[in-house]
Amino acid sequence: MFEDFLDLLRSRGLKVSLSEWMSLVQALNANLHQAGFTGFYHLCRCLLVKSEADFDAFDRAFLDYFRDIPFHQEVSQELLNWLDRPNGPMGEYDAQQAELNETLSVLEIETLFQERKHEQREQHNCGNYWVGTHGMSIFGNLGLSPVGIRAGGRSRNRRAFRVAGERRYRDFRSDNTLDTRQLQVALRRLRQFSGLVDLPPDEFDVDATIRDTAASAGMLKVRYKKPRQNTVEVLLLMDSGGSMDHYAQLCSALFQAVSKSGHFKDLKIYYFHNCPYTRLYHDPTLNPGKAVPVSWVLSNLSPEYKLIFVGDAQMSPHEIFDPFPSQREGEPSSGLDCLHRLREHYRRAVWLNPGDRPEWGGEWTESYDQIESLFPMFSLTVEGIEAGMKKLLAR
Repeated sequence: MFEDFLDLLRSRGLKVSLSEWMSLVQALNANLHQAGFTGFYHLCRCLLVKSEADFDAFDRAFLDYFRDIPFHQEVSQELLNWLDRPNGPMGEYDAQQAELNETLSVLEIETLFQERKHEQREQHNCGNYWVGTHGMSIFGNLGLSPVGIRAGGRSRNRRAFRVAGERRYRDFRSDNTLDTRQLQVALRRLRQFSGLVDLPPDEFDVDATIRDTAASAGMLKVRYKKPRQNTVEVLLLMDSGGSMDHYAQLCSALFQAVSKSGHFKDLKIYYFHNCPYTRLYHDPTLNPGKAVPVSWVLSNLSPEYKLIFVGDAQMSPHEIFDPFPSQREGEPSSGLDCLHRLREHYRRAVWLNPGDRPEWGGEWTESYDQIESLFPMFSLTVEGIEAGMKKLLAR
């Protein structure tokens, strides 16, 4: 049954085996889907999809195959039409309402959202109760609330904790942002920097043992080799604050993945805001009492360190191009000078960017383009970070 559905899944890159397909048939015969379409979807995904990275591809194929079956989306088309007001008048900011909104938990907001959808019978805007636009409501789009659910419209202030109707598993795709586990997998490429240490050969060599035993007509020849240790040293510099606040969760996942990976001989992590300038900081709060001069880093961390920048490379041009009013001897004279010094000292360097090139053009793109010309820039995605690690491995 549904043999063409199996063919479609395979054509979309999903490696579904015949035994897995037969398991689905047996589960259906046992009514594990509870005679429901939603149950059938979850049963198929459970038995046929091996990795979270394939969830989005499965969803696409499932929707294409069953496109003629009525689908009840989370937000009705009527409501979406009401919310399509990109140029509507803006309501007034209410500080008291904003504070009240921030006291609501995610569960409370989700519950209220379900209630409003069933109660609402007409368009509402500039308010604080219904699903609308340009107001203080925690539902809708283009509003002023510091927290909520975006329904329809486009992201502007990046304050919503989720988007209604958005597919849940798109972030697991190889061309989208990472979670901690995926980051750890991508960072494993740096293991190739491991080297044989100058110690006695006391590590069992499986390949050599098999080869020499076979060559001696089956007489066991046990072989040993020198132990291999990771020799890679990493200097990780992370942008903190400002526009990077939107990527705080992602950067936290990166920090955890790098800290727990164990792939490096040495790891140094420092923070900066927009550009390193003359100081780097030990924590993301940029505490002046926990700062080190860039000149110290250049003097004490050898060129063998692999430099990884993490930032959106978005700042006003004067922050990177203007000379510092007072310059200490040996310190960089501007943000651009600092970046040049780091690039010249650490020849193996990449820049991981969680965002995109500014769309508005003009002066803000000057800073972005200058940084991109200095450092090989890769997106902070599965494919991007793997390409970045490959760049660090290149001779």
